[in-house]
Amino acid sequence: MAIAEESSASLTGTGTGTGAVRAAGRRVAPPPYDGSSPFPRDESTGQQRVPTWQLAFTALIVAFPFLALALAAWLLWGSVIGPADVVLGVLLYCVTGLGVTVGFHRGLTHGSFTPNRPVKIAMAVAGSMSFQGDVIGWVAVHRRHHAFTDRPGDPHSPFRFGTSLTGELRGLAHAHVGWMFTADTTPAAHYAPDLLADRDLRAVSRAFLGLCVLSLALPFGAGWLIGGSVHAALTALLWAGLVRVALLQHVTWSVNSLCHMIGQRPFRTRRHDRATNLWPLALLSFGESWHNLHHADPTCARHGVDRGQIDITAAVIRLLERCGWVRDVRWPAPGRLDTRRRA
Repeated sequence: MAIAEESSASLTGTGTGTGAVRAAGRRVAPPPYDGSSPFPRDESTGQQRVPTWQLAFTALIVAFPFLALALAAWLLWGSVIGPADVVLGVLLYCVTGLGVTVGFHRGLTHGSFTPNRPVKIAMAVAGSMSFQGDVIGWVAVHRRHHAFTDRPGDPHSPFRFGTSLTGELRGLAHAHVGWMFTADTTPAAHYAPDLLADRDLRAVSRAFLGLCVLSLALPFGAGWLIGGSVHAALTALLWAGLVRVALLQHVTWSVNSLCHMIGQRPFRTRRHDRATNLWPLALLSFGESWHNLHHADPTCARHGVDRGQIDITAAVIRLLERCGWVRDVRWPAPGRLDTRRRA
């Protein structure tokens, strides 16, 4: 499904973090965004309180890297990481990471291809095991990000606080993790009605917490079976569970933050959209850091379209297409790319 640009009227809608304010009982649109000023404050979200359970759960997710480092220091005191830990970690990183990039992102958010039912469910389950949120909420937030990229309404733009040095440093932290602690909610009924209408995806969304538990139970159980001890199980839980989750989270969050501030912009995007290509993240993100082309042509199934741009996600989509498990893949068309490429 292509993501259409929001009309100027929709910028004053409720519940989307657009900065509209009330005056004399009516909603008044904020002044046009100039591309450098801090985003207008959204009075509606300012009056909301983030539920304690939501703050606690978000804090737990964000704290994974620190928990992993503490456990690593304890376990590595007199011991080393084993080959089974590495293999399990790489395997689960690929499964859950591709669940996000192939499934959550290019498939379900942007409709770059149409999967059959088993693949659709498998993608949603794998992506949910990444600890990045339930599938419907993830898709809704990302579609909203594309509707308002780097302007008021974008839930995680690094330019929320303006383009001064201080503003960009605050914005970088906000785009990376800070946005998850705000009361700025994204209504799934507005941004992901197709997913809400899908019985399979509603079931996967409800199972999110259980899938997070499974994401950690699998390496723990595999480590126990392979190593035959609790120590082996805990080591696998650390490296293939906690560290794997932490690394994948921060790679994904870096696409939100760094890939809007650092890198190249060979393709034209909408006004104020500063999405970039950041090659150092290409392998770890499975091709998602070729972010400039993605924002220039959001429904394209391949993001790394130029010579030497490795895009593992696109390769997996190609394999699924050849197996007959996905169809209607929107591969890059040279003519369409030429119209978007900077002179």
